[in-house]
Amino acid sequence: MTKRRLVRVAKEAYLHAGEYAFAGRKNRKRDFRRLWITRISEALKQRGLSYSIFFHRLKETNVTLNRKMIANMLLEHPDVFNAIVDKTKTVN
Repeated sequence: MTKRRLVRVAKEAYLHAGEYAFAGRKNRKRDFRRLWITRISEALKQRGLSYSIFFHRLKETNVTLNRKMIANMLLEHPDVFNAIVDKTKTVN
């Protein structure tokens, strides 16, 4: 209970809190990317396609969608996602 009473300890706690907040912001980005990749991968498995092959074929067809957009499309517009998957399945 010294952080609220002692200036030196409170100052150190404040500095550590800033470091934790900085690391937390970086971790949040990492966690969301992992979530998007997991969602896309599971949806592609149901459609008979692997994640790596899907993204390779997206690059071949010059479709410039990032993982966040694809994961959002998967949840909000599954028909558009299915169309993109069908388009990538036809590419050899």
